[in-house]
Amino acid sequence: MRLTEEECLRRFGLNPAPEQLEEVRAVLDAETQRERQGQGGGDTQVMRLCCFLLFRAGLLEDVPRIWRAKTSSMDADASIDLQLLCGAGLERTKRYLRELGSDEAQAASRRLLTNEVSGELDGFSVDEYAASQEAYYDGDEG
Repeated sequence: MRLTEEECLRRFGLNPAPEQLEEVRAVLDAETQRERQGQGGGDTQVMRLCCFLLFRAGLLEDVPRIWRAKTSSMDADASIDLQLLCGAGLERTKRYLRELGSDEAQAASRRLLTNEVSGELDGFSVDEYAASQEAYYDGDEG
């Protein structure tokens, strides 16, 4: 079953309960797979929202899943902010990716470093980023 962005917002809200996270992951994984099969096959707005919901949970185990969604196509890469990898905080995320050590983790780590060096992550705060995204989605709902 495919959900629209609006249906996801109604079902999960902006701060899903822990027991809803598996369903959020399943929706994200399905859309990511569709997008990998062909750009435009997945709904990148649903993917972005699911990534934000996982960001809100702040679980490091979701970082690779969010990275796979982000890198599933050029459209997804543009739609899914790099900051969404960092729900557990920038430093914890970087440390986790280093420890993970997979090719995928190394690629995500390099992108974070590149964006950090360029200043795009200056002053990154989980709470401030979450607030900005909540404002974005609250505007969408009205």
